[in-house]
Order: sequence, then C-alpha cells, then structure tokens
Amino acid sequence: MTRDAGCENCPFFKMEEDHERIVEVTTPNFNGIISVMDPSRSWAARWLRIGKFAPGCYTLAVSEPLPEEMQHLCQEERVQYVLPKRM
Repeated sequence: MTRDAGCENCPFFKMEEDHERIVEVTTPNFNGIISVMDPSRSWAARWLRIGKFAPGCYTLAVSEPLPEEMQHLCQEERVQYVLPKRM
C-alpha cells in the first residue's frame, strides 16, 4: 500500500482518493505481524484467511474496531468484517 495507490486488498475504501481515510481504516494498536511473500502457497496465510491477499506484512490481531461507516462499507461490498476480540 502506498499513499497514492491505496490498498490492493481493499480498493473499495478508495484511500488513494482520500488520504484521511488511511487514518480511519488503519491502527497502531495491534498484536503480532506476519510477512507473506506468496500468500497462495503459504499455509499460514491460508489459515489466517489472507491467502488471496497481496504479498506483504499483515497484523495478526487488531484491538479496536473500524469506524461504523467503514464497517457498513464492508457490508455493502460483501466483505466479511469480524469485530476484534477484546484484548
């Protein structure tokens, strides 16, 4: 993800058009990181359900939910959003 290109995994957020949205949909409050070079071949990526995502670094767990507006956008796009568990 770059500021000008947005996110390959969630283009419906249109972060490349609204740079303030990057702050809305990302968080510094997370636990763990996984780096994946070939998500389709990685058992860990498949287990985490990121096997179809772009290669990159991903968090294992976030500790705060997306804003409601962004959750509704996920619903509209038929993207499953799972609220974070309390940590």
